[in-house]
Amino acid sequence: MDENKQGLLESLERDRMASSALLQNDCVVRDGENRGCFRSTFRKFGGLWGVLRTVVVRAYKMGRSDPRKVVFSAKLGLALSLISLLIFWKEPLPDISEHYVWAILTVVVVFEFSIGATFSKGFNRALGTLSAGGLALAMAEFAHLCERAGEPWDEVVIVVSIFTIGSLATYAKLYPTWKAYEYGFRVFTLTYCYIMASGYRTNEFIDTAVSRFLLIALGAGVSLLVNVGIYPIWAGEDLHNLVVKNFYGVANSLEGCINQYLDCVEYKRIPSKILTYQAHEDRLYSGYRSAVESTSQEDTLLGFAIWEPPHGAYKKHHPWSNFVKVSGALRHCAFMVMALHGCILSEIQAPADRRRVFRDELQRVSTAGAKVLRELGNKVKKMEKLGTSNILDEVLKAAEDLQKKVDQKSYLLVDSNSWEIGKPPIELHDPQDFSKIEDPYAYHGYHSFSETLLDLGKSRSNESGSTTNLPFEGTNGLLHRSLTRQFSLKPERMVILDEADTYKSASVLSLVTFTSLLIEFVARLGNLVAAFEELSEKAKFKAPPVEGRREDEVCGMWTRLCRFLKPRNRNENLLV
Repeated sequence: MDENKQGLLESLERDRMASSALLQNDCVVRDGENRGCFRSTFRKFGGLWGVLRTVVVRAYKMGRSDPRKVVFSAKLGLALSLISLLIFWKEPLPDISEHYVWAILTVVVVFEFSIGATFSKGFNRALGTLSAGGLALAMAEFAHLCERAGEPWDEVVIVVSIFTIGSLATYAKLYPTWKAYEYGFRVFTLTYCYIMASGYRTNEFIDTAVSRFLLIALGAGVSLLVNVGIYPIWAGEDLHNLVVKNFYGVANSLEGCINQYLDCVEYKRIPSKILTYQAHEDRLYSGYRSAVESTSQEDTLLGFAIWEPPHGAYKKHHPWSNFVKVSGALRHCAFMVMALHGCILSEIQAPADRRRVFRDELQRVSTAGAKVLRELGNKVKKMEKLGTSNILDEVLKAAEDLQKKVDQKSYLLVDSNSWEIGKPPIELHDPQDFSKIEDPYAYHGYHSFSETLLDLGKSRSNESGSTTNLPFEGTNGLLHRSLTRQFSLKPERMVILDEADTYKSASVLSLVTFTSLLIEFVARLGNLVAAFEELSEKAKFKAPPVEGRREDEVCGMWTRLCRFLKPRNRNENLLV
C-alpha cells in the first residue's frame, strides 16, 4: 500500500515538473514574440524618424540656398491671416461673411512667387470675373424674359448658354497668341457657370455676381499689397541674373573642354545621364547645359517681367525681350561648346603628340574666348556699355594664329601616303570604256584639296608588310579595341593594315574637327556682341567707368530716402 502511494506521488511529481517545463517554454516563446514585435515596431519608428530627419534637413538646405522662399511662405501666411478676418464680418454686408471663401481662394491662387506673376494672375482673374459676370447677367435677364413670356425656355437657355460659353472659352484659350491669358479663360468659365447655376436656384443673379466680384477684388488687393510691400521678389531681376549666370557657365565649360582635350582626359565610363542629356553634377557638362536648357525658364520670366512696374535700375518699358535675345545668341555659342565636349566623349580620338603641336594656339583661343564671355557677363550684370576698344580683338587674333598653324602643319593632319594626287589619270578614248573599269570610283582625273582630305575610303596597302605596330596614341575606344582584336585573329594582314590606316587617318582628322568647331565658336561671338550692344542701347546702360573716377552706385528710391533722412555731422559743412 505504501509502495502504491509512493509511486503515485512520484508520477504526480513528474507530471508537475513536465507541466512547469511546458509553461516555462511557453513563456519563453511568448516573450520572444513580444520582443520581436517590439523590435519591428521600433524599427518602423526608426525608419519614420530617419525619413522625417531627411525631409527637415532638405527643407533647411533649401531655405539656406534661397532665403526668398522662406520670406515668400511667410508673406502668404500673412495674407491668408488678413483675409480670414472676413469670417468675423457681420454688418453691414452679411453676404461678404457668407462667401468669404472666394477671397481666400483668390489669395491662394493669385499670390505668386514674383511680383510680375502676381500682377498677371490678378489681372487675368479680375478680367475673367468681370467679363463672365456681365455676360452671365445678360443671359440671366434673357432667360427671365423667356419665362415672363410664358414659354418654359429658361432652363434650355441656361443649359445651352453654359455649353456654348464653355466650348468657346476652352477653344479660345488654345489659340497660340492667347496663351498668356489661359488662366483668365479658366476663371471666366468657372465664374459664368457658378453665377448661372447659383443664380437660377436663388433668383439672385446680381447679388451673386457683385459679391463674387467684390471678394475676388479684395483678395487680389490684399495679395498685391502684401507681396509688393514686404520684400518684393521681381521676375525681371531673376531673368537678369539668369542671363549673367549662363555667361559664366558657358565660359567655364569652354575652358574646361580645351583643358581636358589638351590633357588627353578620357572618361573611363561615360555617365549615362550625359549620354541621355539629363542633369548631372559634372561642372563642364552642367555649365553649357544650363544655358541650353534655360529657354522655357527665360520665356516664363519674360512673360512675368513685362507686368512689373519700374523698380530700381529697371526703368519704364525696359527691353526685357532683348535680354532673351542676348541669351539666345549665347545659346548659339553654347552649341559649339557642346560639340567640343562631344569630341572629348567620342570614340575616335586624336593622338596626344598631334594635340601638343597646337597646344599653345588652342589655349590662347579658349582663354581669350572665355575672357570675352566673362567680360560680357560682367557688363550685363553691372548694366554697362562696352568700352571704346574692340572686345573681340584678342580672340580674333588668337583664332587667326590657330588657323595659320593648321595651314602650316596640315601635313600632320592627313596621311600623305594615301593621296592619289600625282597619279597619272586613266585616259578613256571611248566613254563606254568607263564601264570596263573594275572600280569606277578609282578614276581620278583631277582632285580638289577637300576631296583629298575626305576620301578616306581608299586606303593604301602596305607593300612591305613588315609594319606590325599600330600607333594609336591616346585611343582607348571601342573601335580601337575591335581593330586590335581583328589584327590578332585575321590572317589577312594587308586588309587589317588598310583598316588600321583608315582609323589612323580618322583619328588625326578628329583634331581638325575640334579646331574647326573652336574657330566657329569665335565666329559666333560676333553675333553675341552685336546683341549685347543692341541691349545696351535700348536699355540705356551707363557708360563704362573712367579710370580714377568713383563708380556711381545704382540705388532705388528707398535707399535715397534713407540717405536723405540720415543725420549729418555739422562739422562737415565747416571750412577748415
